Parts: sequence; structure tokens; C-alpha cells
Amino acid sequence: MLELEDFEQATEIVQKVVRPTNLVYSDYFSEMCGNKVYLKPENMQLTGAYKIRGAYYKISTLTDEERSRGLVAASAGNHAQGVAYAAKAYGCKATIVMPTTTPLIKVNRTESYGATVVLYGNVYDEAAAYAKKLAEEEGMTFIHPFDDFTVATGQGTIAMEIIKELPLVDAILIPVGGGGLATGVSTLAKLLKPNVQIIAVEPAGANSLQCSLEAGEVRTMEHIQTIADGTAVKTPGESIFPYLQKNVDRVITVEDDELVVAFLDMVENHKMVVENSGLLTVAALKHLDFKGKKVVSILSGGNTDIITISNIIQNGLIMRDRIFTVSVMLPDKPGELVRVAQTIADAQGNVVKLEHNQFVSVDRNHKVELKVTIEAFGTEHKQKIINALKAHGFDETVETGIMM
Repeated sequence: MLELEDFEQATEIVQKVVRPTNLVYSDYFSEMCGNKVYLKPENMQLTGAYKIRGAYYKISTLTDEERSRGLVAASAGNHAQGVAYAAKAYGCKATIVMPTTTPLIKVNRTESYGATVVLYGNVYDEAAAYAKKLAEEEGMTFIHPFDDFTVATGQGTIAMEIIKELPLVDAILIPVGGGGLATGVSTLAKLLKPNVQIIAVEPAGANSLQCSLEAGEVRTMEHIQTIADGTAVKTPGESIFPYLQKNVDRVITVEDDELVVAFLDMVENHKMVVENSGLLTVAALKHLDFKGKKVVSILSGGNTDIITISNIIQNGLIMRDRIFTVSVMLPDKPGELVRVAQTIADAQGNVVKLEHNQFVSVDRNHKVELKVTIEAFGTEHKQKIINALKAHGFDETVETGIMM
């Protein structure tokens, strides 16, 4: 069983490597959901995620013989970096099997800590099966990312910090992939404060814990699809599942589109980069069915690559109507393009891109197409710009797919 003494010991040990991640009060998210929201920024950890806690604590408990055989782990990225860092600290070799879909930044950083990276499979479960095979064939010590009580105990040290800093916390939101973080945090939180509400948050396209809890037993999903790669796990941990059953009060699922918007909100309002899995608890704030409570959202990690960031920001701007494209039909004569641009400028829109198509009609003099991509302040401003174009005689103005 996981006891308070275990967490106390783990807290003492992980303090050697973790950075302070003091709670950050969020005016923006508090106002948005009607609660007092505090962020636990584990994205600011040394390896960019909370995983260093469980990995370091687990490796600290191994014997010299177990460490000398070399370590092997499977991970979508954050556990990989935690194991790699801890292995380097203890002077032992580490091999990490990562899915082929793992962001490049996670691969590079794992290698930077001295680990050997093997890319295998499309999801964590496939990588894990291969890592276990390597452990058996080469005699290495396997470090499970979540289905391990010692690892979960290390992750649970987050709860010690939360309750020490915010004793009157009402609810803790925890992102869930395999369930190690949720097991550790929920178990310790309930030991210290039995009435705290524990809310697990999963991607809607990888809700293996929700399905398992509803079934009353661990279930494996046939297919998962989510941009939250760090929580793309088909099967929650078998060993830790009873703790999740006992301590998780509710599961909220989040759609990928909600994560895109949450990324934009986090960057604009808190100037923090948080990976999609870490944003699950932020996106879930809109789904809370209570008001006026003290809520902590755990931001589990911030390891995401630049290309992904660029893609998410662009899609977020589109979803928020901050970027849109309209098609305007106008006669092909001097001054028409200027008239369109002036109309947009007068409505305080900013032209991002133009495409002039003279071959949309056989009668060029009567009608050519101008596609304009415009930057706006939001939905209301976007409609104001479209209305202004129509009011100035561009009656065939229609919104089209984004042209970037």
C-alpha cells in the first residue's frame, strides 16, 4: 500500500533535483470559470515535466546491481527525459524506446542527457512492448512510466507541495495518460485532505481511464487519436488501477480543439508554453460544475517542438476568428483593389495575404476574384469587416477556407 511515510521519503529525495514550481494564481482562468484557479507549472521543471520526480525516486531505490545492468524505459518523451537525467546522475546507462510520433525536441533532449533513443511504434503501448522485450533479451532494468508504485509515489510529491502551499484547496485537476501521476497525487491528497475533490482529465480520443472506471476493470482501447501525445495511452496501469478507482472522484474528457484554444490562452495570458497533455487540466476548467472553489490545475509538461507550436497557434487564431479569409468579386479595373484594402483598413482589419484571380470568369472586365486573408480581434470584429465590405458594394463577399 502507498502510505504517508512513503511520500514523505520520496519528497525528501526528489527535492535534490526538482525546481520549485510554486502555484500561479490565474486571473484570466478564474474569471473564465468562476473559480479561484491556481496553476501548478510542472512545465518549468528541469526536464520540462513532472516525470523527473518519479524517475529519480525510482532509480534512487534500485540496488547497485540493478543500475549496473543498465536501464530501459518506454516513453512519449517526458518520462524518457526523467529517466535519462536520473540515470546520468547515478552514473548508469539508459536506453529509451519512444514512439515514432514523438516530437523532435523530446528526442533531442533525451539524447542530450546521455541516453540512447530507439524510435519504435506509433503509440506508447507499442514502444513499451518493445522496451520490455529489450529488457528481457539484454537483462536491463525496466523503468515503467506509470504502472509502478515507486514511480507513482515520486509523482505524488506534487500533492505535498500543493497542499502545503494551498491548504484550503477544494479540487485538483490532474492530466491522465497511464495514471501514474493521478495515482500518486490523488492518493497523497486524500491522505492529507480527505474531502479534496480529485478530477482526472483525459483526451476525448484517448479516454482509457474513463472507459476502465465505467467498466469496473482495466480496459484497452482499440484505437486512440489525440494531439496530446503525452497522454496517448491505450491501457491504464493494472497495478495502480485500484488506487484510481478509490481516489478519483470524476473524469473529464477534452476535445483536441479545446487544447488548441487553451494553448493560445496560456501563451497570451501567462506567457507560458505548455504541451497539449499539460493543457488538459486548463481546457477542463470550462467543464467544471461548481463555482467559487479553490482549484489547482497541474500543468504536467512543456516539451513541444516549434513546428507544433506554430501549427497550434495558427489553428487557434483561426478558431478564435482572429484570422479569416474572404472572397470578394469585383471588376478588373484600376482602383478596385485599393478600394477593398481601404474598406478593410477603415474597419481596423489587417490584411495578411492577397490572391488575385483573373480567370474566375470569361468576362474579366465584369468580374475577377480577390481572396483576402485578414487579421481581426475576434468574432465580432470579423463580422464587422465582412459587413463593411458588403456595405461598400462588394455584395458577393463570402467567407472561404483559410489561405495561408
